[in-house]
Amino acid sequence: MEQKEYESPVYNIKAIPVEKLRANEYNPNKVAPPEMELLYRSIKEDGYTMPIVVYHRQEEDVYEIVDGFHRYSVILMYKDIYEREKGLLPCSVIEKPIGERMASTIRHNRARGSHNIDLMSNIVAELVELGKSDAWISRYLGMSRDEILRLKQVTGIAALFKDQEFSKSWVV
Repeated sequence: MEQKEYESPVYNIKAIPVEKLRANEYNPNKVAPPEMELLYRSIKEDGYTMPIVVYHRQEEDVYEIVDGFHRYSVILMYKDIYEREKGLLPCSVIEKPIGERMASTIRHNRARGSHNIDLMSNIVAELVELGKSDAWISRYLGMSRDEILRLKQVTGIAALFKDQEFSKSWVV
């Protein structure tokens, strides 16, 4: 018996109407409002660059989300995104039983990792050197002014503070 060559689901992306998608009942991942705003900005600026991973529940003809719930939420929450995308989302369909889908959800969530402070500090420093303001960095990277200040402090480069206004907390 000849074995079929494996092909990753990402090579067969389908544009699925958002009305045919639904959340799963087991995803423990939550995103705070600032990160949701950043996700919206990312999708607004860059479009959908990652497909939603789904399982087709054929008996109901709906697609249950395995990974990408928050990307899906953006199209529901923001009319401009819904209209631009014509109510469709790029989806990668997987065929796995529920236990394996649950494991896939957790793997996807945990594989995203976290940002390295030193690398983020270097990125902020480079953006400042390229002439980007704190307001620009805050808007496009989704960082608070305090977070930007802390990342600048990590680098220890005084030039990053040249245009900062400091409070006069004491008088000589």
